[in-house]
Amino acid sequence: MTEPLKRINKYLSEVGYCSRREADKLIEAGRVTINGVVPEMGTKIAPTDIVAVDGKTVTNTKESFVYLAFNKPVGIVCTTDTSVEKDNIIDFINYPKRIFPMGRLDKPSEGLILLTDDGDIVNKILRASNNHEKEYIVTVDKPISQTFVNRMSGGIYLEELKQTTKKCKVEKLSTYKFKIILTQGLNRQIRRMCSYLNYEVQTLKRVRIMNIKLDIPIGKYRELTSDEFKTLSNLISSSHKEFNPFTKRR
Repeated sequence: MTEPLKRINKYLSEVGYCSRREADKLIEAGRVTINGVVPEMGTKIAPTDIVAVDGKTVTNTKESFVYLAFNKPVGIVCTTDTSVEKDNIIDFINYPKRIFPMGRLDKPSEGLILLTDDGDIVNKILRASNNHEKEYIVTVDKPISQTFVNRMSGGIYLEELKQTTKKCKVEKLSTYKFKIILTQGLNRQIRRMCSYLNYEVQTLKRVRIMNIKLDIPIGKYRELTSDEFKTLSNLISSSHKEFNPFTKRR
């Protein structure tokens, strides 16, 4: 039976080169070729086609996927473009295999971020429709009122993004500190929400992504445990039944 054609961005994701989002950027920049020809967005490939990025052939030699939990320090940028940003997350971690972050944390923020070479899981986790929880601890410049808690949790219209934030869980922890659990990831969402209410974020730390909790020192990373994989698999499969992270992990 002839293998079905596959979109080029999906192929780059599945072989662990990058996420589909990053693949689209590479294609748009003209850095990807198929059999020596720069493709259009959405082009499909056959198993016999030769795919290259920046002139280097991309091959699927993966025997296992890597899943890391990393405690990002303030000042590190969540980008894989090491040629543009010197304080990038890839050079900071210096992992022996090519990996990329699942989502982002702003440069002035710190805390938990997951990294992998499994492009497929990245796409499933990042889809907003999955409603996966992310928990943050935030300090602000003024005493936190009940009105602030109610407004933050009820949803705020962000003019610059032309979008209202989803309802979320907010808990006051102390005079200047609160906990917030989001199920979406808009650009600088928490900072924008606070700014709308005339508060300025002083520190912002992500302490949980779904079932993965921050439990390592700043600047350090660790592999996810088997139990974390199992729970993560169940959480993902609730919205994407075809996903099973153990199928390619040895």
